[in-house]
Amino acid sequence: MSAVAFANNEKSTSTTVGYAGAVVTVLIWAAWILATRHSAATQLGTIDIGLIRYGIPALVLAPVWLKTGLLPKGVPLGLLATMIAGAGAVFFQLTTSAIHSTPASAAGILLGGSMPLATALIGVIVFRERPDVMRVVGLAAIVAGVAILLVRSLAGTALPWSSFVLLPFGAILWASYTHAFRRSGLTALQSGALIAIWSFLIHIGLAVVFGTSIASAPLVEIGLQVLSQGVLSGLAATIAYGVAVRALGGTQAAAFTAITPVLATIGGGMLLGEEIGVAEIAAAVVTGIGVALSTGIASRR
Repeated sequence: MSAVAFANNEKSTSTTVGYAGAVVTVLIWAAWILATRHSAATQLGTIDIGLIRYGIPALVLAPVWLKTGLLPKGVPLGLLATMIAGAGAVFFQLTTSAIHSTPASAAGILLGGSMPLATALIGVIVFRERPDVMRVVGLAAIVAGVAILLVRSLAGTALPWSSFVLLPFGAILWASYTHAFRRSGLTALQSGALIAIWSFLIHIGLAVVFGTSIASAPLVEIGLQVLSQGVLSGLAATIAYGVAVRALGGTQAAAFTAITPVLATIGGGMLLGEEIGVAEIAAAVVTGIGVALSTGIASRR
């Protein structure tokens, strides 16, 4: 095999792994929104859930953060702080508080649907990225799909103002993390470990100040959050998304998050009794096309 053929094959494999990481991420995120929405009806508060979400990956990935140190050499403090805020404690507390008072379908729209646009805009404005025409068309299709779901959701639901403020702001935080991670030089494991341990320490501080109700919560509810928040969202999805960003780039990896509102809408209909109609199906088709185009599948380069 020639060097060129080997390089092309290696690139193809890396891209495939990136796509797989992105798909795994959005599947878990949709489940996370549903589980977080469900937790609003339990005695578990946002601090309790945060302790679970970051405590488990902090423990599992302890060998990683112990090796890198809490402040790894060569990583600017600004980038590290952006990563921890964007995918860690700040992001989690803001979005979880909003999701508790927002239907799953609308939460998926306002959070997951905003992420690709926020990531693309930061890339263009701050880092001078220049997406080609087909990727721009793809992002426009994603916006159109999100708009369909948003109009459908607002037609029958009066959302609190916090939903329109906190969830899009959470999307901006995650987009900032995406770009910061890509430029940090850290691996997906290292990034996930550092975000987990710092966010866990922050939540311990919050628990000391405001208290926690984990000890008195039913074991069934704790088990559900351990699986959805700690194992899947906190550990698996964080690593999978890091792999996707490394393989595809920040803007392309973030484009897959637009699938989240479609999955959350379907899940909300199946598990939480929310209605699924023509609008939801149309949004799924339009958003799916947008994701495909925004990944560069139809681009010349």
